[in-house]
Amino acid sequence: MFFYNSDPMYSLVMLVGMGLSFLPQMWVKNTVARFSEIRTARGYAGREVARTILAEHGLSSVNVEMVDGVLSDHYDPTQRVVRLSPDVYHGNSIASVAVAAHECGHAIQHAKGFYPVVIRSALVPAANLGSNLGPIMVIVALGLGVTSHLMPGWTWTLAWVGVLLYGLAVAFHFVTLPVELDASGRALKVLETHNYLTPDEMPGAKKVLTAAAFTYVASALYALIQLLYFVMRLLGSRRDD
Repeated sequence: MFFYNSDPMYSLVMLVGMGLSFLPQMWVKNTVARFSEIRTARGYAGREVARTILAEHGLSSVNVEMVDGVLSDHYDPTQRVVRLSPDVYHGNSIASVAVAAHECGHAIQHAKGFYPVVIRSALVPAANLGSNLGPIMVIVALGLGVTSHLMPGWTWTLAWVGVLLYGLAVAFHFVTLPVELDASGRALKVLETHNYLTPDEMPGAKKVLTAAAFTYVASALYALIQLLYFVMRLLGSRRDD
């Protein structure tokens, strides 16, 4: 990273990245903690809500399991399992019910072949490769001398291949947004129409899911900012040739 030391733009990118990583995580943790302390009037535990929602949508074959960790809740499409953290699995709070319903939303998406889910699944291998290898390729190329004119031909190609690979990771982040927003929308609709939460409790559920969704928005924005930075560095290097 030595060639970035004198680049104030890179320092700005890092600062923005730290903010986009830290602040949304703090928001979601504080919001979940706040509404984890408010028990629902109907007293449903997260696991009960999840199993009932799945059954109502003809997905009784999808299991609901507990997984270790905090905010580790997720739907595993390969195993067809909704996995809930202990606080959500056992909890009967507004937060636990909202999170459980959100993960069931992903199971419903998978069952219905929700198109953004299909696209995201197809992007997973390329996104994993791009997020890990893409930035390294760009950094190595710049370090080897795109700006100092050492081996400009192949280093230039290496850098742009890295940008393209990282672009796939950025695309994955942005395809994830409609997936997460749709899952939250499905969750809120089910919670309201099937009376898992009272009208007074619904705003709390919306706040929990909104905070969670913003973490994905922040991740997508940071990935895009990094991609634009790489592109600007490379274009600036070519102008200097």
